Amino acid sequence: MSGWDWIVMFGTLLLIAGYGIYRTYGVRDMESYIRGSGDMNWWTIGLSIMATQASAITFLSTPGQAYEDGMRFVQFYFGLPLAMIILSVTFLPMFYKLKVYTAYEFLENRFDLKTRTLAALLFLVQRGLAAGITIYAPAIILSTLLGWNLTFTCIFIGVLVIIYTVSGGTKAVSITQKQQMAVMMGGMILAGILVIYMLPIRFTEALHVAGKMGRMNVVNFEFDWADRYNFWSGMTAALFLFLSYFGTDQSQVQRYLAGSSLNQSRMGLMMNGLLKVPMQFIILFIGVMVFVFYQFVQPPVVFNKVQTDQLQQSAFRQDYAFLEDEYKQVFQEKNKDIQELLTAVNAGDEAAVAQAQDGIQKKTQYQESIRKEAKELIKMNDPKAETRDTDYIFMRFVMDYLPKGIVGLLFAVIFSAAMSSSASEFNALGSTTTIDIYRRSLVKKASQYHYLVSSKLFTAVWGGFAILFAIYASLFENLIQAVNLLGSLFYGTILGIFMVGFYMKWVKGNAVFIAAFITQAIILLIHWNNGSSLLGIPINIGFLWYNAIGCILVMGIAALVQMGARNSERVTTK
Repeated sequence: MSGWDWIVMFGTLLLIAGYGIYRTYGVRDMESYIRGSGDMNWWTIGLSIMATQASAITFLSTPGQAYEDGMRFVQFYFGLPLAMIILSVTFLPMFYKLKVYTAYEFLENRFDLKTRTLAALLFLVQRGLAAGITIYAPAIILSTLLGWNLTFTCIFIGVLVIIYTVSGGTKAVSITQKQQMAVMMGGMILAGILVIYMLPIRFTEALHVAGKMGRMNVVNFEFDWADRYNFWSGMTAALFLFLSYFGTDQSQVQRYLAGSSLNQSRMGLMMNGLLKVPMQFIILFIGVMVFVFYQFVQPPVVFNKVQTDQLQQSAFRQDYAFLEDEYKQVFQEKNKDIQELLTAVNAGDEAAVAQAQDGIQKKTQYQESIRKEAKELIKMNDPKAETRDTDYIFMRFVMDYLPKGIVGLLFAVIFSAAMSSSASEFNALGSTTTIDIYRRSLVKKASQYHYLVSSKLFTAVWGGFAILFAIYASLFENLIQAVNLLGSLFYGTILGIFMVGFYMKWVKGNAVFIAAFITQAIILLIHWNNGSSLLGIPINIGFLWYNAIGCILVMGIAALVQMGARNSERVTTK
């Protein structure tokens, strides 16, 4: 990067963190620290909710996913507006009525202490691990692109977030997230405008190329249990995930409990429901436009430049050079097919369009076989190398083709996203540990100042744990899927507990506690055997369905256990 890029990147990050510390310095009571004084307006809440969910993974993985797989990932968010309506009508009024600090306080009110503690512990395990991935995911990409040490990058992100989160609590998180959200969306929209401007063809022609090459596949109505992203999984399985994430995950609940009123919090949730789908569509569309750009400007064989540079200095350099030449030749031949495709589209010649598509498809498959050979060479040169390069696609384009200053801004986007989501997670982990575990079960009678200091300490400890986890983590198949998978393993159980609490008034604490334990074990068994069989039953389902299965199992098992307990009482009475 140029000097201007470094100035823009570090200047943006330090200004945001400094502003958060300045605005919230000197918080002295638990109410202000955990609930942000309860004076947030709806648009601050809405931006904070969106920034919490829009981690760096969103801006690194999503364009690359669109490059490889098209627009269909947007279907994952189709159930979000409906989830926001349900939460606004059911969960939110109850939380405000009870004046809770955390979502899990409701569970003790409705059931008992052990159920509250179980849900809080499930959250702490899931979100504590997710916080590590939230740091690690961008750190491994950024460290590679910037030439930084991975450990230093993890520490840089984590420590910067810990400083202002511990200093100002919930208010600091919400205030900084407004600036971070402006940087994130402003930077991405600017990148989108630039990539469209740089296309060597008209925008309408770019849409034709993307469509004919299968990248504009926004909606798929075919039902398939194994398909992670289609209309039905988005409106059902993902709906359960969103209900659990926004309704029972303290990192989100804490954002809207800081509202000045119930209506302000409701409006913040609805703002998220209305804007999140268009936001995700824009980010995916930018990835599709990068894909079109690389149909006319030759892309690298492998997008991770550090790995290809190492390969060119190794004993396999001649093999790699041969693959590069072959890749270049195929690219040029495919480009001719694309030009013929555009000519056929403009002429309305469907037969010629089909013929050109067939040629493009065959050459694309050939290109992928060359890429696979190149990745095998990388593995031979370094057996520990991670060869999946989807998450490098967008930032490689940024570094190679965008002007000075803009590159630094886009890196600031990734760092800001990592900071915004990590801050919410550290804040929520510290609050839940203090309120639901420490104050409720360990140290029950202490001063408010003691609990304030404890909350700051636990926030810092969880931040340190996330940094350590990030340093020793390993790459998943896809970063954005890693977080969704981790959430799906636990969210269904937690949501099921809350759904029983809200809608099954006759079920008591023991029944739901037993049901939650059984359900969590079943979900983990299903996941470990997914793709094979369990008890002779073949299992092949997308992980988003874990949320629906977990929730329904908790409700069903809790009902059965409660009915069994009632029958047992009747028999005993007789």
